[in-house]
Amino acid sequence: MNKELWEKAVAFHGHACPGLALGVRLCEFVQQELGVGVSPDEELVCIAETDSCPVDAVQAILGCTMGKGNLLCSRAGKTAYNFYDRGTGTSIRVVARRNTAELSREERRRQILESPLEDLFSTTEVKYPLPETARIFKTVTCAVCGEGVAEHMARLQDGGIVCPHCFRAYDR
Repeated sequence: MNKELWEKAVAFHGHACPGLALGVRLCEFVQQELGVGVSPDEELVCIAETDSCPVDAVQAILGCTMGKGNLLCSRAGKTAYNFYDRGTGTSIRVVARRNTAELSREERRRQILESPLEDLFSTTEVKYPLPETARIFKTVTCAVCGEGVAEHMARLQDGGIVCPHCFRAYDR
C-alpha cells in the first residue's frame, strides 16, 4: 500500500477507519485495472453505489468529485463502484468482497491495508450507462423563497418557478 496515498486520504477524510482503508485499496485496484491516475477533469467517472467512507478516498486519490461532475452516487446501499475511463472507453464495476470475520476496527483496518487486492475486490459489468459530461445551467429565482436554483431543478407551481424545497408535491 502506498503510505503517501493513505495519509492524503486520512487528511481529506479526517480520521483513519476501515471504510477509508477500503477506499484507498479500491483506488489502488482501479488504478491497476484501468491504468489511470488522478483525474484532472472528467476523464475518470465514478458512480458510487454508497455514500460511505470509501467515497472520500475516491475523491482524494482519484480526483473524482461531485463538483467536477465525475462523481455520482446512486445510494443503492452496496459497497460497489462503477468506473468509466472516457479516454479509452473502458469501464469496470468493483465490488468489495464481504468479510464476516469478527474483528476490531483496528484489526479490520490493518487486514484491509495488508491484504492482496484480489482478496478484497471482485469485478462485474457496470450497472449504469456512462453519464454525459457535466453541464452548466442557468440560475433562476424561486418565487417563494427568493433563492437561486439551477434551472434544471426548478419546478412550475401556481404559474411561477419554485425550487424543490418550496414545491408542494401533488402525488395522490
